[in-house]
Amino acid sequence: MKGVTHVDGIGASRLQLPPGPWTTVLDALVAQFPAITRDTWLDRMARGRVCDASFQPIDASTPFRVGAEIRYWREVPDEARIDAQEAVLHVDDDLVVADKPHGLPVVPAGGYVAETLLARLVRRLDNPQLVPLHRIDRDTAGLVLFSARPESRARYHALFQERRIDKRYEALAAPLPELEWPHVRRSRIVRGEPFFRMRESAGEPNSETHIDVIDRGPTDWRYALRPVTGRKHQLRVHLAALGAPIRNDVLYPEMRDGGSGQLQLVARSLSFVDPINGRDRRFDSRIALGDSLQQSPRL
Repeated sequence: MKGVTHVDGIGASRLQLPPGPWTTVLDALVAQFPAITRDTWLDRMARGRVCDASFQPIDASTPFRVGAEIRYWREVPDEARIDAQEAVLHVDDDLVVADKPHGLPVVPAGGYVAETLLARLVRRLDNPQLVPLHRIDRDTAGLVLFSARPESRARYHALFQERRIDKRYEALAAPLPELEWPHVRRSRIVRGEPFFRMRESAGEPNSETHIDVIDRGPTDWRYALRPVTGRKHQLRVHLAALGAPIRNDVLYPEMRDGGSGQLQLVARSLSFVDPINGRDRRFDSRIALGDSLQQSPRL
């Protein structure tokens, strides 16, 4: 394990040890993570999955020191397999563009570590330097842009920070014939209840979405969505607030148990001027709403 920073496509997590009464790092880890047993930490140590800041493996006798940085690899026993497959649309020295299926998390969270888009791409492309430049919800399908190397990462991050990247989404939702189109929704979005939901609130708007209609069907319309801001669940909150929650949304406008289908929302396109070479770039998702991913040849 010496010198290894990724295991099965998963990067190491970091913990800086706080002040405490412990004599060993093992004691401190058990105290800091009560849901993880001492035996589990001992097993990880035996396999070299707990290291110091230099990625040197540590063991049960490693002495505790306030402020020491510990690296460890998260593991989820019996992690559920996600059968849906991503497609890689573009790879170069600086960028990777992936088409994410519904239901696949972008980064490790909750019960998913190895079954994430990031971990899959690190394994597939053998590039542990991959970092997502933005994120979309697990339930949302479509495009995710990754930085492939640290040297150019800040310049691509700036595209999002300075709103110099055009992001387009599509959604299926109920008709809204009473509105004039195109429509702009501005509102203040704040954290709701439970903690993973968002809600609109009175006050100065902090979110903006431009919405138009692509197709008008008898039960659903196909909407084009362009978020100007990037609040969590912004598109889902805005359409629900207008009276047209996205089809199969189990969180908005109200929570409901389970669901019979995939959230009908896809990150359709990304376009921008490349900050490295000045070229116009555009990438388009191949995922059709209501259908599975149209697989492309793997790179």
